[in-house]
Amino acid sequence: MRGWWQELAGLVLPIDCAGCGAARALLCPRCGEALSGAAAGPVRPSPPPRGLPAVHAAAAYEGAVRAVVLAHKERGALPLAGPLGAALAAAVRSGGAGRELVLVPVPSARAQVRARGHDPARRIALAAAGRLRRAGCAARVAPVLRQRRPVADQAGLGARERRENLAGALAVVPGAAAAVAAGGARPAGAGIVLVDDLITTGATLAEAARAVRAAGLGPVAGAAVVAAPAGSFVRIRSKTRPEQRSGE
Repeated sequence: MRGWWQELAGLVLPIDCAGCGAARALLCPRCGEALSGAAAGPVRPSPPPRGLPAVHAAAAYEGAVRAVVLAHKERGALPLAGPLGAALAAAVRSGGAGRELVLVPVPSARAQVRARGHDPARRIALAAAGRLRRAGCAARVAPVLRQRRPVADQAGLGARERRENLAGALAVVPGAAAAVAAGGARPAGAGIVLVDDLITTGATLAEAARAVRAAGLGPVAGAAVVAAPAGSFVRIRSKTRPEQRSGE
């Protein structure tokens, strides 16, 4: 029963900006701009885990963005799912995955869902799908992944330890193919995009991609997250055409 009263309280009680603490604002204009998706682009952990699909992120995981992600995930600031979903939608669009998308959120452990009162990635995915639909993209959410075994807390683990911790940890739920195909789309006909609030080493998204592929749900078109470490963004160099000399 934790979630409903937290969401109601966030709507009717005076609050401070989750990003910077500005008074009486769920998210002030400056922190909202940080989550606008204007800086969305491809990210790549180093070293990338095997099987990691192309990943796009909306913002760097620092400052106000980090504060907002944690406020939603760990402190139950549920109304923040709206701006976080908008950021995730921007990351999905940045990836150019197509006009018919199935967003598959990375699942939280059941114990974490009970402790937090909600599943952060699923809630953000639903908000992102709504944004994408309003922009003309046939997007929907298919929460078809589950944890098949307990995993250790990832905090403090390095890239190799995270890969070992998560290896084989995810599977699809019964009826996953039907869920992906809902609305008349064939499992392989819609672009499957894995979504989460954050990427660090990429181990979780790589394991999610493995589980989707192993179940034969179709190819993974890519992955999208709200935030990623600043150093993981891929800087794309623009190719400029040399100026022609006079007379050529």
